Amino acid sequence: MGLPQPGIFALGNLAHAYLEFNATGGDDRDLVTALATLAEEQTTMSGITLVVGLRPELWARVAPDLAVAGLTGFTEPVPGSGGFVMPATQCDCALWVAAPRYDMVFDATVDAISRLAPLASLAHEVAGWSHRGDIDLTGFIDGTENPPISLAPAEVLVPAGEPGAGGSVLLLQTWVHDSAAWASLPIAEQEKVIGRTKPDSVELDPRPETSHALRTDQDEFGHILRRNTAYGTASDHGTVFVGFSATKETQHRMLESMAGMDGPRDALTRYTTPLTGAYYFVPSVEDLGTFAPPEDD
Repeated sequence: MGLPQPGIFALGNLAHAYLEFNATGGDDRDLVTALATLAEEQTTMSGITLVVGLRPELWARVAPDLAVAGLTGFTEPVPGSGGFVMPATQCDCALWVAAPRYDMVFDATVDAISRLAPLASLAHEVAGWSHRGDIDLTGFIDGTENPPISLAPAEVLVPAGEPGAGGSVLLLQTWVHDSAAWASLPIAEQEKVIGRTKPDSVELDPRPETSHALRTDQDEFGHILRRNTAYGTASDHGTVFVGFSATKETQHRMLESMAGMDGPRDALTRYTTPLTGAYYFVPSVEDLGTFAPPEDD
């Protein structure tokens, strides 16, 4: 199986940026080559990790033998109960840049935007940051059900022997928080919304039917790796959802469950609102590297 892009599993970075671009009408292969070149130039010595994702349909056009059959982007909004909607804001490619300090992220993103400018226009840019380790802005532990990093590749990568092996499906969303409404809830009510205790993330027994833990139960939908971060300012902030899975269906069924398409709506969506939503295929190092120009002798 091809090696996954290492940034998927890299831990410990405090500063992040998420960039989404739309192609400006040139040759798709030129865009993929530019992205592959950016990825190849990042090494462990730079202290920066870069994850490159492609709109699945675009990747299938330029690399049909390396593409997951039938994989598509976030092409339609996900409607839910009570007028709730998860928007579809699919773009053609995405970059996730991470580093120990934001000045490093800033320099890398300015460089990437400049170098991609002849081929793609920037559609979305979000600066993310690590909040109290694994505590998200709700005050709860995020990613409790994440598999150990040593086991995660087997759970969230396309298996060996299949087209796209070593790649992964990235779901990228931004969710803005209604922090005032959330903070007004007593801790016991917050725990019912999440479905876990706040101090130590123990599942409630029984879990409320509308709880986030139940509506996104990985034992039912399949395993994902969440690499979420916080974003924004004191007055306008939220969560960047960064989820990896071996199939799109795993995460999309979770979204439909959260929206209330097949049952009650996830109570957490009463306090957080999705602003964006896109799926990207993150090819293996080898598959993406086939588009990088050869090194000079």
